[in-house]
Amino acid sequence: MFTDLLEQHQGNFLVFTGRFCGYCTAAKRLLTQKELPFVEISFDENPADLRDEVVQATMHRTVPVIFDIRGEERIFVGGFDELSKYPING
Repeated sequence: MFTDLLEQHQGNFLVFTGRFCGYCTAAKRLLTQKELPFVEISFDENPADLRDEVVQATMHRTVPVIFDIRGEERIFVGGFDELSKYPING
């Protein structure tokens, strides 16, 4: 499921989120302000297996979980703190 989502949304940032998450809102706001395409996938609206797969692949247990899949390489960015320091236009 997780790798399928990465393939389906190639060319975007992929942002896994949860409810009532201020950092998720901040990440989406930052990407919107920079006019960068992103797809939001809520862990709350998907099977728990998806979250387990993402945690296993990244070892990142909190939300947001952000990937840059705009280019050939799938880059795990991290959370909002890492996104705010990420060379976003690179």
